[in-house]
Amino acid sequence: MKNYAVNRIEKNILQINGLGDNPFWDKAEILTDFTSPWNELSTDRMEFRALWDTENIYFCYIVHDDNVHIDRQDDSIDSIGESDRVEIFFRTDAALNPYYCLEIDPTPRIMDFKASPAKRFDFDWNWPENDITVQSNIKENYFVVEIAISIQSLKNFHLIKDNSIEAGIYRAKYIKAANNLFEPIWISWVNPNTEVPNFHIASSFGTLTLI
Repeated sequence: MKNYAVNRIEKNILQINGLGDNPFWDKAEILTDFTSPWNELSTDRMEFRALWDTENIYFCYIVHDDNVHIDRQDDSIDSIGESDRVEIFFRTDAALNPYYCLEIDPTPRIMDFKASPAKRFDFDWNWPENDITVQSNIKENYFVVEIAISIQSLKNFHLIKDNSIEAGIYRAKYIKAANNLFEPIWISWVNPNTEVPNFHIASSFGTLTLI
């Protein structure tokens, strides 16, 4: 499995603002190893960083994109699901029973749900409101999404084991097709080796190691 090392910082020194410009992000490893194995089009660069302290784990996505697509019909799951977004899934184990999904667009709207095998999604479930903070910003040539999640909530969902978190890191990029409809390009940290795009599979996960 691919592994990303999450460096530790002092408690409560990182305040997310949706800009990705806090100097403490310089202490994080920069992950740019993303691929779209189902699409021949080149994709814009995405940078992922993560840090942790005894209270929270922090994520920062910087997506280089000068043509961000956001479906603004409403704030429904369907609307978020038709928009450019970043995603992170957490699983308890390779059985994916259960796993937890966060999909966040650049505005930022959150689509959070609990899932089980065969793409059984519980959209009535939400990450506890007091245990997650999201900030974002859209610039001319890129957008930023920052996330802070409490360590306690990860423990409550049995997602930390021996300082390791099994996670999938993804992105959805919408491109206007010849029929003038927007079609997604699916981008993943780990190539799941499937014939068609599928993030909801054990082979799309790697590990985040808290060091």
